[in-house]
Amino acid sequence: MAYVLVINSGSSSVKFQIVDPQASASDKPFVSGLVEQIGEPQGRITVKHGEDKWVVQRAVPTHTAGLQEAFRLMDLKGVGPTQIELSAVGHRVVHGGMVFSEPELIIDPVVTMIRDLTPLAPLHNPANVDGIEVARALLPHVPHVAVFDTGFFRALPPAAALYAINAEVAEQNLIRRYGFHGTSHEFVSSQVPELIGRDPKHTRQIVLHLGNGASASAVANGHPIDTSMGLTPLAGLVMGTRSGDIDPGIIFHLAREGGMTIDEIDNLLNRQSGVKGLSGVNDFRELRTMIDNEDENAWLAYNVYINQLRRFIGSYMIALGRVDAITFTAGVGENDQHVREDALENLTMYGIEIDPEKNALPNNGPRVISTDASTVKVLVVPTNEELAIAQKSAAVAEKARAAGLY
Repeated sequence: MAYVLVINSGSSSVKFQIVDPQASASDKPFVSGLVEQIGEPQGRITVKHGEDKWVVQRAVPTHTAGLQEAFRLMDLKGVGPTQIELSAVGHRVVHGGMVFSEPELIIDPVVTMIRDLTPLAPLHNPANVDGIEVARALLPHVPHVAVFDTGFFRALPPAAALYAINAEVAEQNLIRRYGFHGTSHEFVSSQVPELIGRDPKHTRQIVLHLGNGASASAVANGHPIDTSMGLTPLAGLVMGTRSGDIDPGIIFHLAREGGMTIDEIDNLLNRQSGVKGLSGVNDFRELRTMIDNEDENAWLAYNVYINQLRRFIGSYMIALGRVDAITFTAGVGENDQHVREDALENLTMYGIEIDPEKNALPNNGPRVISTDASTVKVLVVPTNEELAIAQKSAAVAEKARAAGLY
């Protein structure tokens, strides 16, 4: 069995899994792990294999040190990448810009191009490059593949992709709607037609990826026609710590009247806004506890969140013309029955009706939660971005071997 090592390298952490690309979406990875608090005085490295879990707490000064220690720990336990048959290493890369629309075999020029896209994703692409460079050094004889979060939305229709600003300015500065969470939206939307018994080429659906980051997409016959995130992952839905869509004039107001710098506004909108900015917490489990305890700020934050979610659902219903399915995925979407119920409340006139008993069932794989009478099927489909990345990476690696590159 040939596995794929999937790496998601962030600014202060590295998540990784060793995945069988032939596995089902519900199968657990062979190995999973996390390197966290990179660059801080006390770091933590966790590796899980089956029922076993190993933890090392020590300073992790760099991504290199963190991955080296994670590999050492896996090797010590006999489950390291060099001890199994590894067909590829797949890297999640947040921003592919206008350059990358498909998964790409990583060679030196590709690394350079990903680094050159840093102005479009200053918090993400540099960390992605760090993970690529470290893994290539540790596993030099295995094909490495970049899978781009923006890839699925690369071919959005111009009416959805372009902003109504000066065209020359937009072109010079690469300003357009790129969309994010594309790997998740593609993976989930591809599962839906079979679940509802429709031809993928004739299925119109809305996918709601609701986690700490949140995004919505309208997908017609396998192709996205709109998505909520934009030039950056800040746009669209209200999120855990991000504002989502706001009047752009607020930024000018905060600079002129509030005396805030660009960096301060950036921090405000990305890290101190959203549900956290309104309630003080960004975890929906904590928010629900606060709501149950009649906390007014928590209730307000929840209502703002739901209101924005319903606005996007409504606009995508119009954009699609006919909706066959609405699907919830990611941490909040898969596990919070109240969000699902409230997002689609009082929409029976549009053929949308949730079954309360089905909706209340615990998250245990893909399922339909609408009533039999609902003409629009409502589903919960767990996302599995790591499996999607593994499958894409294995396919690219196979082509590279067939071409004699490995």
